[in-house]
Amino acid sequence: MSAIDIRGITKLYGQQKALDTVNLQIESGEVLGLLGPNGAGKSTLMKILCGFIPPTSGTIRINGMDIRSNALKIRRLVGYLPENNPLYPEMYVREYLLFVLKMYGNHPNARKRVAQMVELTGLDTEQHKKIGDLSKGYRQRVGLAQALIHDPEVLILDEPTSGLDPNQLKGIRSLIASLGKEKTVILSTHIMQEVEALCQRVVIINKGKIVADDETAALTKPKGAANRYKLELKEKINKELLLKLPFILSADSNNGNTWFIEAMANKDIRENLFQFAVSQHYNILSLSKEKQKMEDVFSSLTT
Repeated sequence: MSAIDIRGITKLYGQQKALDTVNLQIESGEVLGLLGPNGAGKSTLMKILCGFIPPTSGTIRINGMDIRSNALKIRRLVGYLPENNPLYPEMYVREYLLFVLKMYGNHPNARKRVAQMVELTGLDTEQHKKIGDLSKGYRQRVGLAQALIHDPEVLILDEPTSGLDPNQLKGIRSLIASLGKEKTVILSTHIMQEVEALCQRVVIINKGKIVADDETAALTKPKGAANRYKLELKEKINKELLLKLPFILSADSNNGNTWFIEAMANKDIRENLFQFAVSQHYNILSLSKEKQKMEDVFSSLTT
């Protein structure tokens, strides 16, 4: 049984169809990247999963429970960090986290749990400040702490690294990766490097429909009958010489030193290129097999 089972979900706002018959199953312990252009339906789907808004039609089960008939139970299972991260600026950090935790019921060690979340999300130095006095990056950490405070089984994060500096980015990404080992995580972001680094699987939504659903590595694998390689030589080389090699389909370069080479998909030609360079007394500075960038995949499916 999947941790999240989405079947035939449609959401209408008047005549506008925000989601159109979405079917999706997400396994326990999976980190799933949810991508799509603005207005594609990502936030609508996440709000439905959290029980904030109802679908027009279709069913969702989380841990086997129907989201309509078990709304309160499911909300205890889900932690949600929305994109706009609404907080109470007049409350202190620890005060706010304790307030959120109490909304989920009596906790036997509430203050200890708050202290754990403060440490986990790196709020130690800011925990006695008012939320309104925090930087955007630290407010984002408070939002992540409130999403985790009740130890949810499913974590839904909408742009969780928005406004973070490079050091904070590294820390939050590391935290999300560790959470993915024990929780089901849905991560929505426009940072494609983040998706490639954190997500085992990617779902792309466009105009309310799922247009791609695959493992991250499979999505970025070059499509078609050719593999691409990047070859950088110390010396310049003529294109005609490269094209004489039987394993090369095409070769392009702007300067004669750095070449982008296509070869048949069923053959790895790096060893052949190395042997050729040695035999012709060329010095290889770098040689790598290219893969599609997630940006290219995203663009091709949503434009």
